[in-house]
Amino acid sequence: MKARLPQGYGPQSQAQLLQKYQKLQQDMEELTAQLEEREHTVTAGGGQVELTMNGKYNVTAVRLQPEVVDPEDTEMLEDLLAAAVNEAVRVVKETQETEMNKLTSGINLPAGLL
Repeated sequence: MKARLPQGYGPQSQAQLLQKYQKLQQDMEELTAQLEEREHTVTAGGGQVELTMNGKYNVTAVRLQPEVVDPEDTEMLEDLLAAAVNEAVRVVKETQETEMNKLTSGINLPAGLL
């Protein structure tokens, strides 16, 4: 007995589906490269600390307001830097997820395909 595929499923539609997935994978790779280059700047302590991080999670710049550099209170500066790094990581991750979701919205991807 021959198995029958539902109408619209056959070698040609499978090839078309594979092409769509390959195109999607290529688009995702291009988007990933763009997101890795994008820089995100955040502040902490009401603007006393400004930190810039790229999409590879590398800190590319730190700017401090002079009043935040107090040799008697390094703990406050440490806390502000930690807060800025954490905020930058959150922003980078959120941006990457949002952009990828835009690209893949409405597509049901099998696990491990991409």
